Amino acid sequence: MDPKPPIEDNAEDVIGKAQRGLKWSDAVLAARAGIAEEKLREAKAGAAEETVWRALAPVLALDADALMALARKSWYPETPVLPAGFAMFTTPFGGDMTVNNYLVWDPATREAAVFDTGTGIAELLARVAAEQLRVRSIFLTHTHPDHVEKLAELMAATSATVFTHAREPVAVAATVFSGKNSFACGGLTIRTRETWGHSPGMTTYVVDGLARRLAVVGDAVFSLTGALFALCW
Repeated sequence: MDPKPPIEDNAEDVIGKAQRGLKWSDAVLAARAGIAEEKLREAKAGAAEETVWRALAPVLALDADALMALARKSWYPETPVLPAGFAMFTTPFGGDMTVNNYLVWDPATREAAVFDTGTGIAELLARVAAEQLRVRSIFLTHTHPDHVEKLAELMAATSATVFTHAREPVAVAATVFSGKNSFACGGLTIRTRETWGHSPGMTTYVVDGLARRLAVVGDAVFSLTGALFALCW
């Protein structure tokens, strides 16, 4: 697998999503930016001049320089330094796209949790076996097909309990939650944050107890390598 998969949201995606969030028509957005609708259509097709991108950015509350870097494809997120007790897996879906899922474990107790399933779990299960882990929990960031495709298979392989937001129930038996919650994984603590927008129950999981605090954000943020980042919050 390419260690640098393509950024899923390019500049034209960012423009379109910001516009939809504001519920503005093309005519309204073009007028506010002081550009012709034809120029807006060019931007949404990824073929606009720099002056058009820079006219659109402020009215959509976007950083113009960051938008330009994305439009020029001159920026790529830095790969985070991952702590012991964490692994990321990338599987293909839909042609040239990829999807990620994650494994977290307490190095002392070997108790582990999985976040989403991706479209294949062979590499994940091989890592579980190699590390002699016990997967107790499967946490879903959201239930779009690429993130839960192997859920039944993973449940059968691990007998783990599934956790999902109440707005996004799954067909299999699962523990549902909403709001802020806290779960244990050995000596690790996993806390939930509602970050809906990409999906009704989109959930970010904040993991404490490893060398660095981590947040598994699923598809709440696309332009982060592996949709995971280290943070202090």
